[in-house]
Amino acid sequence: MEGEQELSAARQWLQEDEMRRAAEERRREKAEELAARQRVREKIERDKAERAKKYGGNVGSRPSPPTEPGPVPSSPSQEPPSKREYDQSRIQVRLPDGTSLTQMFRAWEQLAAVRLYVELHRGEEPGGDQDPVQLLSGFSRRAFSEADMERPLQELGLVPSAVLIVAKKCPS
Repeated sequence: MEGEQELSAARQWLQEDEMRRAAEERRREKAEELAARQRVREKIERDKAERAKKYGGNVGSRPSPPTEPGPVPSSPSQEPPSKREYDQSRIQVRLPDGTSLTQMFRAWEQLAAVRLYVELHRGEEPGGDQDPVQLLSGFSRRAFSEADMERPLQELGLVPSAVLIVAKKCPS
């Protein structure tokens, strides 16, 4: 019986020893993780200081402005003002017979130039009486009026590219 007690005490001592080692291992891993995080924070601070030196700012007063210019250039590319930078427009015109015409126009040309191009290149039989055409925008399904024919493509939102649909003009 005494042997069993010694064996039981030895097992208990081994279990406690194993638990102490595991706890110490966890403490060591936690300390290493904290040290690694601290090294990363220090590296970030050094990088900020280098950027501030490189771009002529103060570390304490300008940590966020270097990050602000990143989003700013991407927002104009999503907004209409960037369309003003184009000087040409690629216009694709879909004809009633299913064919399409594609042509480049200057951004400041009037919509009437596109209508004239369509009327000249419709592909109807020569000598046939061609009906007048009406242009519709492909995306918003807007019908362009006679007043719109005098406006530049850029002003109508047809720059840098657009799809127009040709319909026969309804007699008014």
